[in-house]
Order: sequence, then C-alpha cells, then structure tokens
Amino acid sequence: MSAEDVAGRIRSMEIRGAAEIARRAAQALMEEVEAYEGDDLQDLRQRAEDARDVLLASRPTAISLWNGVQYVFKGTAGASNAEEYRRMVRDNADRFISRSRSALRTIGRLGANRIRDGDKVLTHCNSKAAIAVMAEAWAQGKRFEVFVTESRPWRQGVLTANDLAKLDIPVTMIVDSAVRYVMKDLDLVLVGADTIASNGAVINKIGTSQVALAAHEARVPFTVCAETFKFSPRTIYGELVRIEERDPAEVVKEDEVPPQVRVFNPVFDATPPEYIDSIVTEIGVIPPYAAYQVIVKELGQEFMFYEE
Repeated sequence: MSAEDVAGRIRSMEIRGAAEIARRAAQALMEEVEAYEGDDLQDLRQRAEDARDVLLASRPTAISLWNGVQYVFKGTAGASNAEEYRRMVRDNADRFISRSRSALRTIGRLGANRIRDGDKVLTHCNSKAAIAVMAEAWAQGKRFEVFVTESRPWRQGVLTANDLAKLDIPVTMIVDSAVRYVMKDLDLVLVGADTIASNGAVINKIGTSQVALAAHEARVPFTVCAETFKFSPRTIYGELVRIEERDPAEVVKEDEVPPQVRVFNPVFDATPPEYIDSIVTEIGVIPPYAAYQVIVKELGQEFMFYEE
C-alpha cells in the first residue's frame, strides 16, 4: 500500500496499536522508494519525505510512529545516488520491523516474571505487549485470571478479551467505570504505552491514568509494557506530547444531543511516573525515572529531530 493508503487506515483505526502503526509505516516507506523507477536522487528523496510527512500526520501522539519513520531514514543523508538511497531505506525498514517483532517476544518473557500463579490481573485497551506478557506467563504453566476494561469509545477491550480467550485464559470484561470497584481484589495491572516521555510519564489510551490512580490507592503494582521505540527523544528538549482529539461521533450519534452540547473526545492521557512501578522493555525491566537514560542510550542524538 502507498503511504497515503496506510495513513488513511491509521486515521480510521483500521491499523491500530502503536507498534503495528510503526511497522506498517516503515513498510509503506520501503514500498514507496521501491516503486520509484527513476534514478534522480533528489526526486526520490522528495517522494520519500512527502510520504514521511503524510504518515507522521496520521497519528501525532504515537512516538513509535515517529521513531520508526526516523529509523527508516537513518544514514540516508549520505546516500550518493538513488540506488544507494533505496537500498538504505529498504535495509533500515527491514531491520526496524524485525527488531520490533523480536522486542515483543523479549518483553513477553521478561514481563511474565511479574505474574504469579493465582493472580488476578487487569489490563486496559488492547496492548500487544501486555498480551504477550500474559500469553508467555500462561504458556509457562501459571494459572491466573484477567479483567479487561471495555475501553470506550472504540471498545478495544473486546479485542483483548478475544485474544486472551483464544489462549484459554479466563477473562472478565468490565465497564471502564468499574475499575476502582474491582481494584481491591486485584494483584497486578498491565498496560501498554503509546509514548513514554523523558520524565517517565506514560501516554496511553484515555482512562489509563485513572486505572493507575485506582491501583496506587489500592497498593496494586502498575506495570507498563513497551518497546524502547515508544520512548520519546523529542521530550528531552521540552516538547510536549500532543494529545489527539477525535470525532465526537465516536462518543454520541449526531441526533443524541442538541447541537449546543460539545463532546470532548481525547484519545490519550498522561500517567505520572509516581504511579508506575515498572516498565518492561526488551532491554530489561526499568523504573519509570530511567526513561531519560533509555532514550539517550537506545535512540541517541541522531533521532532527536528531522529537518522540515
């Protein structure tokens, strides 16, 4: 698919999940440069950069998308001809996609150590990393049950419930507002992340911060599962994470409320680091305040900005 096609599917939520968004964007950029049949380096570079901008605009909050796109262009400024540029983009994209999938398996193995036999676990939204942790713990023979929030307005919790049910993991779905009610009976909270800031704050599906607050009150460990490419280099220089607001029609139909009623539909919220016990990454289980070191070590200065 072209970058325009992928961007459209990201905006419509047909392609969802921070890691999947990043992988599909990397694939789209690779296909864009491979579809170019000329030998004009500047023309090819402009085509790729236009595709980059279209993809980045499709989901501004997901730093995984930004980091994935930046990785695809790594070193391409030094390309001397169109063929070399094309090869570099292709190799970078392949490497990023492979590393992303490998990271998920490693997170599953490391995170499974946080689950004990007999635990009651709660998860919010549809995090592939959190599901990988639960799937690995179940495969190891641990027996536990999971509570899944509905995760309105898109109800991604239904996807999570189905994913876990296919693994024969006992699942109970609850409405989002029931989180505090059930939290006193839980042993662990596992969530994913769309973006992790340099101060350790986690940007994730709306409602995550309320889950974290309820867990903090009940002294239930709150663990985030996230690949290192979800850490944001841009926040080191003070850039704020933009919280996307989506169509009010996702919340109420047009004729359900009078026109003077405004509907606010933010997609994400920020969970402060003091409510987070640990972050499970492919390089280890870290405290949220280690986010800065992860960004510098894993992403480095070259990922901070791109020329507009």
